[in-house]
Amino acid sequence: MKILLTGATGYIGKRLLPSLIEHGHQVVCCVRDKNRFNPPASYHKNIDIIEVDFLKAETLDKIPNDIDGAYYLMHSMSSSTDYQSLEELSAKNFKSVVELTKCKHVIYLSGIINESELSKHLASRKMVENELSTGSYHLTTLRAGIIIGSGSASFEIIRDLVEKLPMMVTPKWLNTKCQPIGVQDVITYLSKTIFNEQTYDQNFDIGGPDVLSYKEMLLGYAKVRGLKRAIFTLPVMTPKLSSYWLYFVTSTSYKLAIALVNSMKVEVVCRDQRINEILQLKTISYEEALKKTLHKVVSNDVVSSWKDSLVSGRFDHSLSEHLEVPTYGCFIDRRSAAYEDLQSCKSKIWSIGGNKGWYYANWLWKLRGFIDKLSGGVGLRRGRTNPEDINIGDSVDFWRVLYSDKQEGRLLLFAEMKLPGEAWLEFKISGKKLLQTATFRPKGLWGRIYWYSVLPFHGAIFNGMLLNLSKK
Repeated sequence: MKILLTGATGYIGKRLLPSLIEHGHQVVCCVRDKNRFNPPASYHKNIDIIEVDFLKAETLDKIPNDIDGAYYLMHSMSSSTDYQSLEELSAKNFKSVVELTKCKHVIYLSGIINESELSKHLASRKMVENELSTGSYHLTTLRAGIIIGSGSASFEIIRDLVEKLPMMVTPKWLNTKCQPIGVQDVITYLSKTIFNEQTYDQNFDIGGPDVLSYKEMLLGYAKVRGLKRAIFTLPVMTPKLSSYWLYFVTSTSYKLAIALVNSMKVEVVCRDQRINEILQLKTISYEEALKKTLHKVVSNDVVSSWKDSLVSGRFDHSLSEHLEVPTYGCFIDRRSAAYEDLQSCKSKIWSIGGNKGWYYANWLWKLRGFIDKLSGGVGLRRGRTNPEDINIGDSVDFWRVLYSDKQEGRLLLFAEMKLPGEAWLEFKISGKKLLQTATFRPKGLWGRIYWYSVLPFHGAIFNGMLLNLSKK
């Protein structure tokens, strides 16, 4: 069957794609920027890649009319304060274009909705479901709560909190009940539901076997990791204070922290799990999901991460718009050094950031990340998904990867920290030398003041980093 996969570069989409291929489907992958999509070469005969934006109806004529089924995996929770209107427009455009095809089944992954008063986030998901349900195809909505998997926002927040804080004074919403589910179980539900007529025109709650409070989830992680943790809840922490608490302690963005806090005040427990009988499925426990996830993290086998989503930083458009580094009106720091060993040099460059750091004065990089976090930026806590590989679109601390070709020997990064301007950092192998170029395009007077205020540090930091990268 021919399947339309939206959100192909997203957290779930990246994991669903190999499952669909394994089941023998031909998959049409919808991406906003082809530069960010790097599927393995073995997938190429089973996929077609189209560049579309469901917020722009004029781009949707690329969608083929011979698709048999489709997955709607698009969400705009943290990309804008007005994400509800964006999600409504996206759903309407999707419905309009899919109705022109021969598609008979659409699957939408949503959130569990079981209270009359919903958070803004869950209300938006419900609105999308209502819109999609009016199409000429059959719709199946799978509603999930907290998803536990390597690279998921929920897991990363749990890990950050427990690993960093021996004692926590937390908001009262940590007593809210939820029903977590392992990410592999989510993928199984999605792949087995497509074209199953028993699921047509219905919605189902999907979750693991455990109903836990968020506090119990934190303590459950501590148990698996062999850590002793004390958690105390206070009734006086407002949603805004709670959002700041999540933002500063974890790697989440502030917009995502607000959306999560508002959702975490709402109980998300499955009404029933009759879908398990239809699909003949048995989900794994929260503890088992944690163990599987931690194994993936330790073995560096993280398939996808929410941190690589463009909404985790400053981007809400194509990366290619920043691919050409400007020179006019810019401050440029160019340096070069002869490298001692080509493979060693490349290995260091493609391992930069994250746990490896920046090869010189890491405490200054950490200080800059802390200042960025205080000013509402992303800081350094995003790290990187893989310690050795870098793909276009990945996040590396407070940078976004615009271009990455290890064989060519060129890596181009764009700064997502809070700046009075725009900044690029490029590493390039040229002949026997490593070229390192930092470019800053200031915005107004404050941009120029910023550049000259940090100029004294640049000489030491950039020179030290270059020399250490070029050494064997």
